[in-house]
Amino acid sequence: MRLMILVGSVRPGRIGLPIAEWVKDEVQRDGRFEIDFADLAEINLPFMDEPEHPALRQYTKPHTFAWSERVDAADAFIFVTPEYNHSFSPALKNAFDYLIQEWWRKAVGFVSYGGVGAGICGVVAFEPAFTTTGLVKVGANVEIPFAGARVEDGVFTPTDDQRETLGRLIAELESLTGALKPLRTSPVAGLTG
Repeated sequence: MRLMILVGSVRPGRIGLPIAEWVKDEVQRDGRFEIDFADLAEINLPFMDEPEHPALRQYTKPHTFAWSERVDAADAFIFVTPEYNHSFSPALKNAFDYLIQEWWRKAVGFVSYGGVGAGICGVVAFEPAFTTTGLVKVGANVEIPFAGARVEDGVFTPTDDQRETLGRLIAELESLTGALKPLRTSPVAGLTG
């Protein structure tokens, strides 16, 4: 099974990258998934620039074709995302909105980070978008409050609880991915808004 770990911040000096690298290391150690490490800063998608609605999959731009192919190949996702002003990362939302059918009936887990709220408001605000496209969220969420204090020299050091929660998240992704895979052939309906 292929897992995309998506780095949802593109801001210079972001702490999301070392957090995502910790997630990648833990997933590799676990061994259940092949990993596609997708850093939105490297992918560098422009602000949504496709002329047709993404539900039609009538893409015209090389960057959209490449992004579609990567997301389509993934069986599950972990979004590593900050909270901005009680909401989600605009870079993550932009990358997400490029596609629809490629997300359909796949499992997603969140590793959120921020201040006192640990990025939870961003995940909650994002939920209507990702459920509309058929993503199914696992129950375990890694929530990292005051994440900046846990990054030193570009390395994130998790708590034991965060490491344990990530282990549960990975296990849930595996079981949910197996359950959802037969449902992916279902047509995407009502998403041409």
